[in-house]
Amino acid sequence: MQITLSVTEFKELCKSIQKRPEKLFKMMRQEIRQTTGQYLSELIQVELTHFLGRLPYERGKGKENHRNGYYHRRFTLKRIGEVLVRMARDRKGKFRSQVLPRSKRYEQELRQDICVMYLTGISTRTLSMISKKLLGRKISAGEVSRVSRELVDAVERWRTRNLSRERIKYLFIDGVNFKMRVTDSVENVPVLVVIGVREDGQRLVLGFQAGAKESASTWREFFKDLKRRGLRSELVKLGVMDGLPALERVFREEFMNAEVQRCQVHVARNVLAKVPAKLKKEIADDLRSIFYAPSLEKAKELFQTFRDHWEREVPSAVRCLANSIDSCLTFFKYPQEEWISLRTTNIIERLNKEFKRRTKVMEIVAGEKACYNLLAFICLKMELHWRKSPMGKVLSAMFRPHLLSSSEFTQNV
Repeated sequence: MQITLSVTEFKELCKSIQKRPEKLFKMMRQEIRQTTGQYLSELIQVELTHFLGRLPYERGKGKENHRNGYYHRRFTLKRIGEVLVRMARDRKGKFRSQVLPRSKRYEQELRQDICVMYLTGISTRTLSMISKKLLGRKISAGEVSRVSRELVDAVERWRTRNLSRERIKYLFIDGVNFKMRVTDSVENVPVLVVIGVREDGQRLVLGFQAGAKESASTWREFFKDLKRRGLRSELVKLGVMDGLPALERVFREEFMNAEVQRCQVHVARNVLAKVPAKLKKEIADDLRSIFYAPSLEKAKELFQTFRDHWEREVPSAVRCLANSIDSCLTFFKYPQEEWISLRTTNIIERLNKEFKRRTKVMEIVAGEKACYNLLAFICLKMELHWRKSPMGKVLSAMFRPHLLSSSEFTQNV
């Protein structure tokens, strides 16, 4: 169709566009959607022609099936929006379009975008509210959940992948709790997490597993599962963990060649929990001197000084530190450039913090599979970040223990 405009009409149109350019863009989008809908409609007509084996109005011998008009259907395309398509049909109802199958309401790339937006932190309800503006079609919260389920198989393959090629020397071990929907109730479910450090210093998440509770039997089964997946236990030299006694015992039994490094922050908090407020800062300074001593011998010397000084004032705090001091100083046996990373469970605490940040907008995680989807995405994102800074490659200028805030040691457990 040809449109003819007079000079006056053209001038008026130009003035209108200058005043409201967004109106032009809206007209362009409408025109694109209309043209796209017509293109898809024609393509489906060609499909039907091929299905029937003859052109429109062409007679065929022994052909009992015929064209039977069309019905309208809406379909959403990425960067175009919702288009109106005329779906051709046959009289017997046997024709099925391969271009636009009946079950599809938007193209595959949009499904992937929905998954990515959901995983990056947008809740199902929020995504449903903004979907009309962003995607050109309103998507219900339930539909977002159904789309995200497509990730389950891929996530499970990654979570249970073979580890036999990974030469892991250190393990960082911890658990994090989530409010998770279990059948008809909401429960606090612990998820056990292990980060491995390869011999080249690269960190990677070896696995995570929901369990009944952070008990010895749960951890043992998790460690056995890692070994069944190919983790070579004889290569593991050190496990860095908090002060859970059952965890330490099970780790030593499952990784017989490895030693244990207790998180110094956790130990310091346990010690300071037994100290009067008046003495907390002074004792925290003494603890820092022990933990950041230049050598194992100096650390033990400072510990003995600490014991002699504080035994009468706070005997329970001194006893608490004495029970853990050997495990707190294990890191001295390893390369000095790795000390700053081996002293604490900060590496895995940072990952757990990301887990909590992402699930905070949800309040309740919709089951174990949904939890695994989110955690896998966060783990892969963190691994990309870790590739830029292998463990042990920290510049010596960054190693300044005297700059650490005392508040790190003075929080309650």
